Amino acid sequence: MSAEKEMNVLMVGGLWPEPASSGAGLRMLELSRLFVQQGWRVTYGSTAAANEHSADLRQLGIETADIMVNESSFDLFLADLRPDIVLFDRFAMEEQFGWRVEKTCPDAMRIIETVDLHLLREARHKQFKQQRQVVGQLAKNELISEVAKREVAAILRSDLSIMVSNNEMELLIEQFNLDASLLHYCPFMFNETQICTDGPEFEQRSHFVAIGNFRHAPNWDAVLWLKEEIWPKIRAELPEAEMHIYGAYTPPKATALDNKREGFRVLGRAEDLHAVMSQARVCLAPLRFGAGIKTKLADAMLSGTPNVTTTIGAEGMFGDLPWSGSIADDAESFAQAAVALYRDEQAWSAARKRGFDIVRALFSAETNGHALIARIKALQGNLEQHRLNNFTGAMLRHHHQRSTEFMSRWIEVKTRKE
Repeated sequence: MSAEKEMNVLMVGGLWPEPASSGAGLRMLELSRLFVQQGWRVTYGSTAAANEHSADLRQLGIETADIMVNESSFDLFLADLRPDIVLFDRFAMEEQFGWRVEKTCPDAMRIIETVDLHLLREARHKQFKQQRQVVGQLAKNELISEVAKREVAAILRSDLSIMVSNNEMELLIEQFNLDASLLHYCPFMFNETQICTDGPEFEQRSHFVAIGNFRHAPNWDAVLWLKEEIWPKIRAELPEAEMHIYGAYTPPKATALDNKREGFRVLGRAEDLHAVMSQARVCLAPLRFGAGIKTKLADAMLSGTPNVTTTIGAEGMFGDLPWSGSIADDAESFAQAAVALYRDEQAWSAARKRGFDIVRALFSAETNGHALIARIKALQGNLEQHRLNNFTGAMLRHHHQRSTEFMSRWIEVKTRKE
């Protein structure tokens, strides 16, 4: 296929992208922009209703479509659109719509944006609830679950899955024996203009900040750990400092933790995330479980804000480079690291620079975007052979298509009768 051909891309999402609310929203917006920059036609379809926080995709030159699960109207939509590439937002969308894409547009390349591995996130959450601490690599028996079987099956059925974390890519290859040809490593994609090297300096900043969507379990746990164990230790050393918690979809149980006297403020959604991050002296991200790479820490590095996080928080985010702050896995060490970074201007400035170095080395839009587009084009030119080499995927598609199709058609008929 000629590299000059204008590709027709359909992106299928469970939600409309909300880049200020979640890393997943930011990621889908990144990819949308990347495809538009190639001169490709991009259509974004979602099963959800848009809200006031959803990105205005049409301003970016992206067409939009409302789609429905278990509806043959999607088949008609596909037949009219005739996409060359269909990208699914996480594996659940592939489960719902992958068989329809293969049936109606068999030559369309099917890609999953994993965002993070749900199987790893679930396994760590389960271990955390049992042990209150996640340490080291999980054994294979700890990783295998219903979610793992579904997610790996979806990856095998697809032509390519995009991985944001090289750790998770290695896990799939080593623990689940997936062929590397089915995976592509592509972390964040930031431009040089997004790096705030001229932002406020040490003396111009004050207080600590933590950011995270409250619908995400690791973020809620991080807030509780801060409130109950970490912040009291920090506050004892820095009585004038405040802890500012920001997050989308703040529930009453979170706002109930707001305490001005203790300097622990729960402030809801951050309308301008980078402004909030740039005003803080140190970002705290005490994540005890989870997966993927953390948008909040990337935002901190972009804003020139050193951070303290855990091993899981920093996982897959710095390669062989020194971290942009400190890494600590218990409350006492975490609090000590936070206080030291807050007080020491020289250490703070060094950590700030290390953050900029990480962004430039690992999260370059030019490098990562170019590599992803090149991989897609190469695969598109060899799609038939690529699928022949993936017999397990073909076998899974055969059985999944039949079972899912019959279930979907039954639901559709049942809904109409009701």
